[in-house]
Amino acid sequence: MTQRLKTYFELVRFEHTLFALPFAYVGMLLGARGWPGWEVFFWVTVAMVGARTAAMALNRLIDWQIDALNPRTQNRHLPRGLVRPGEVLALAVFGVLLLALAALNLNPLTARLLPVAVFFLVFYSYTKRFTWTCHYWLGFVIGAAAAGGWIAVTGRFEPATYLLWAAVGLWIAGFDILYATHDYAFDKRHGVHSVPARFGIERALWIARATHFAAWVLFLLVGVAAGLSFWYYLGVLYTGLVLYYEHRLVRPDDLSKVDLAFFQANVLISLGMLVFVALEVLL
Repeated sequence: MTQRLKTYFELVRFEHTLFALPFAYVGMLLGARGWPGWEVFFWVTVAMVGARTAAMALNRLIDWQIDALNPRTQNRHLPRGLVRPGEVLALAVFGVLLLALAALNLNPLTARLLPVAVFFLVFYSYTKRFTWTCHYWLGFVIGAAAAGGWIAVTGRFEPATYLLWAAVGLWIAGFDILYATHDYAFDKRHGVHSVPARFGIERALWIARATHFAAWVLFLLVGVAAGLSFWYYLGVLYTGLVLYYEHRLVRPDDLSKVDLAFFQANVLISLGMLVFVALEVLL
């Protein structure tokens, strides 16, 4: 049983929760303008674990035949036969049930938005089959974590909620474009849609930079809309410096540091922003 649970954690790349979960807490803290209480914190955490588990399990299930052809992904669990499709589907259903339980225990708005959230959790995995904007669809879905944390506290959307959602979404899209450079040749050969496959690697890197710059501007506007002050803007400055470092790591003629840019730099951003927002609202 322990080994099976370890396999499921590996399958859904549970460590990648570090991208979205801190921003769910950022939205929660900004919505509450302080600590919202342990009950809200608990249900936001349950919602995020459920949504992340469902999204990744569905993605693995929907894409497993493509993964089996791609040298970079053919060692994943489904192509190797380490898990059965039925197990992965059951894992996705479990994640949806966790998300539903949390939504129903937060407020009426989170409950009403549940069907919409589930639809997009399923839909985004199909976008690479027909549009190079798939990275932005991914950002739209994962960025909703920040908006979800906000409305979990307030029970309503506010201007800053949308700005934070857009900022996190564009940040996600930008680094997903960087990561997609790994699969440029495969995507071109097999008709998988992505920004690198559509525009080439050099242009894709410029699109990623522009996307991250737009995300950084939106983070600034969140501060303006929400009336935030020193610690928040220090966090935005910190985020800009890490984004600059991230893009310095990746060049058209040297993609060897894409993984470093993808994981380490972006974890620094998500955890760093959480720390600065906590300082802003708690101090």
